[in-house]
Amino acid sequence: MFVRNTRGSIPNWLRVRYFSSCQRSFKAPNGGKSQAPANFLGRASNNLSVGLVGLANVGKSSIFQILTRQTSVGTPANYPFATIEPTKSIINVPSIKLDHYQKLFQSNKKIESNLLIWDIAGLIRNASSGAGLGNKFLNDIRNVDGIFHVIRGFRDDDIIHIEENKVDPLRDLVIVNDELILKDLEFVEIGIDKLTKLLKRPGINKAEVENEINILERIQELLYEGKKVSQIDWNAEEVNIINPYNFLTAKPTLYLLNVNENDYLNQTNEFLESVTAWLEENSPRDKLIMISADHETTLLEQEVEEETVTGSTIVAEVITTMKSALNLISFYTCGPKEAHEWNIRMGNTVQEAAGCIHTDLQKTFISSIVYKWDDLKTMDLFNETTLKSSGKQYKQGKKYLVEDGDVIIIKAGSAKVR
Repeated sequence: MFVRNTRGSIPNWLRVRYFSSCQRSFKAPNGGKSQAPANFLGRASNNLSVGLVGLANVGKSSIFQILTRQTSVGTPANYPFATIEPTKSIINVPSIKLDHYQKLFQSNKKIESNLLIWDIAGLIRNASSGAGLGNKFLNDIRNVDGIFHVIRGFRDDDIIHIEENKVDPLRDLVIVNDELILKDLEFVEIGIDKLTKLLKRPGINKAEVENEINILERIQELLYEGKKVSQIDWNAEEVNIINPYNFLTAKPTLYLLNVNENDYLNQTNEFLESVTAWLEENSPRDKLIMISADHETTLLEQEVEEETVTGSTIVAEVITTMKSALNLISFYTCGPKEAHEWNIRMGNTVQEAAGCIHTDLQKTFISSIVYKWDDLKTMDLFNETTLKSSGKQYKQGKKYLVEDGDVIIIKAGSAKVR
């Protein structure tokens, strides 16, 4: 049946060796052509989560409230460790494509894709050794797939700073970066120790174990240089070995420089240049966005008071940038009842996309019809006949790699779809 779904720097004592990384790369999907799916660091899942992290009193909880559009949580407390137990919330991901598809297919409603976000307790120096809530903080980070790293870029004598009561974003970046690296070094050392003992057992495939030890030693050298696991390309075989270790520095990170309202409106900040330079040297693959918790809180309170939902451009940018960092793309199922957006990992096949809708559709998948965003974005009303006659209706088999923006119709067997 056809299913037309209508629903910084490392401490000096660690600088003991030089590491020259062996650059290895994998190819990302190319225009939906048939090829092996890309392998990414992290969980192989379409339901990924993000954690807000940083030192205490940098504005994490305020930004959490902004991203999750919560005004009833109250004013975040002005003391260290105001957040102890992580708080979670599911947020909708803004989508220009979904808005267009709702109009194009004249859908009664739209269903956005979503992202799970956690507000994680702040950490302090020596967290990796158990200081403060350090061990809890670092364990909570292990449970998320991506990181929003909040940096304090505003001066306010009424809000204490846990480190020397002095605003210094570079120092803060180094502290958090060092603690993540130190914890990953601990994971590496434990892994190497276990594998070394494993080599002594009879019947063990020594070549495989030695290969894994070699990869961990490469990571160890990388960490000694103050670099993240995510800073170099790993091939598919290496990724499969690395992922079970769930390294903290393997997680994609989006840095959020929290500035005062005036700085945000003028797009200037005294720390912006130095923070940007630090990231280019120490975390070049990650992005930085300047945000003002004060400004966004004012906008949100106005929306609540006026009972409007205008949305914030910067909040939308923060969410969509993280979605991209997690290698998530979207496909759509559209009809008169609803336009529905679905998250899927880049490099997934259309058969795997069918499984996002319902597991039975993946099991009984036969084929699919795909419409491309580039062909639909200029249309005012969906016209199947016009698209088909102009060669813009594509029939695809189960190995087709889904592209961002695809509208997909699944043809499946006698599946029981609710």
